[in-house]
Amino acid sequence: MITPLISEAFINKVIIPTIIDIEASGFGSESYPIEVGVVTYLSQRYCRLIKPQPDWSHWSEEAEQLHGISRALLLEKGVRAAQVCAELNELLIGQTVYSDGWVVDYPWLIKLFYVAQMEMKFTLSPLENILTEQQMEKWHDTQKSVCDNTQIERHRASNDAVMIQSVFMQTQHLSGSSSIQF
Repeated sequence: MITPLISEAFINKVIIPTIIDIEASGFGSESYPIEVGVVTYLSQRYCRLIKPQPDWSHWSEEAEQLHGISRALLLEKGVRAAQVCAELNELLIGQTVYSDGWVVDYPWLIKLFYVAQMEMKFTLSPLENILTEQQMEKWHDTQKSVCDNTQIERHRASNDAVMIQSVFMQTQHLSGSSSIQF
């Protein structure tokens, strides 16, 4: 009898992906990151407000109403970009990290690491790269259910990361699919 190289138990093992979310000063090319939140595959949470650079002046009142973070709060409590980047690299080194808003989160991360003059030591990928078709079909209803059944304050970076990870795991369970190690 030939023993398979990969056991069925391994294939069905569920590994939770690391998720990142970023809140920003507004929308469009002049916007910049103001808060970054992460939840790792080990359920470690990370969240930092980011002190704006002197030349980061774009501010959207509409975005502030959405996330509830004022520019004054960032100036008072925000952390320098270099510190945030060093902490992210330490937490995420060598990992692939997933974002449900890659098209905006990636440019904001690039902007953050550029001003810190640091290299990202992790890879950012779109969440869609690891979602099955069945998960995508169940995503919206599952996200609504998670939001309705929890007290998670939306549009804060680490809370959104936790919510996204939770929805990923629930849609994975509901669709009967399992994930490979991320």
